[in-house]
Amino acid sequence: MTGAQPAAGRRRCWISAGSNQDRERSIRGAVADLRAAFGELVLSPVYETKAVGFDGDAFYNLVIGIETDRPVAEINTTLRAIEDAHGRVRGPEKFAPRTLDLDLLTWGDATGTIDGCPLPRDEILRYPFVLAPLADVAPDERHPLEGQTYAELWARMAPEAGPMIRVPLDLDR
Repeated sequence: MTGAQPAAGRRRCWISAGSNQDRERSIRGAVADLRAAFGELVLSPVYETKAVGFDGDAFYNLVIGIETDRPVAEINTTLRAIEDAHGRVRGPEKFAPRTLDLDLLTWGDATGTIDGCPLPRDEILRYPFVLAPLADVAPDERHPLEGQTYAELWARMAPEAGPMIRVPLDLDR
């Protein structure tokens, strides 16, 4: 998907995925469910990172690319259903352990609040565990607001990023 433009009427979308409970099974299940829902996927490497915002087990994080003609609301409904199917419990705390967290990062080059979803998500510019895998799979794509490529943005953030360990997790099986 990287390097090629989506087919007419379709948008390239990036989704962040994270898990710190039953990590491998949760991430494998999410990838299988996203493949069933959207077809071919682009998968970044998986990174292990410390929990952010709370004391907890380390997370597995990656970025997943899809091409779709679906509206934002429908994509987000699908993402919430996949989270729920994998035991996601939603509590009052934003930062908490979770089996699965799926967030729509981009919807093509769209900007603004669409179907109640702010795009592009600000997590791209705030968290190394989102930007690093995005730069891995879409280094030459430009952030819709910043205008810089994800590789350029990552080069600026990387020196201050905490430890991130690549996990040799084959998600094609």
